[in-house]
Amino acid sequence: MTGTIEARLAELGITLPEAPNPVANYVPYTFSGNLLFVSGQISKAADGKIVAGTLGDTVGIEAGQAAARLCALNILAQAKAALGNLDRIAQVVRLTGFVSATPTFPDHPKVVNGASDLMVEVLGDKGRHTRAAVGVASLPMGSAVEVDAIIAVAD
Repeated sequence: MTGTIEARLAELGITLPEAPNPVANYVPYTFSGNLLFVSGQISKAADGKIVAGTLGDTVGIEAGQAAARLCALNILAQAKAALGNLDRIAQVVRLTGFVSATPTFPDHPKVVNGASDLMVEVLGDKGRHTRAAVGVASLPMGSAVEVDAIIAVAD
């Protein structure tokens, strides 16, 4: 039987990618009590292509938002791998978005909205979260965006 969130994904025409494997010495997720901590997910599409580049230089805001959306899809894929059923998500507590950007790029929050908007689109009020949007000089594998998450889990 398909869960409510899986049905919502299908309604939106969204297919979750396979949960990406770590690229270094860390785990993709871990639990502490009823909190699921999802490691940073880069802007990697299901076909393996990475949205790479630097905001304010080679990547525009719309492409950056699309990259952040990919990060959010990868977070949901990790959550599904961890929980087995996305309906166990009680609340997305926090997202932290890292944006590869030039020193003068001011629109990090607009970019990270790509991830935030997806969470609310898919999860409704359970997707509303606290957030930080941070500009950085570079990200793993040249990714334009990386996002990590803290998710409260229902029993």
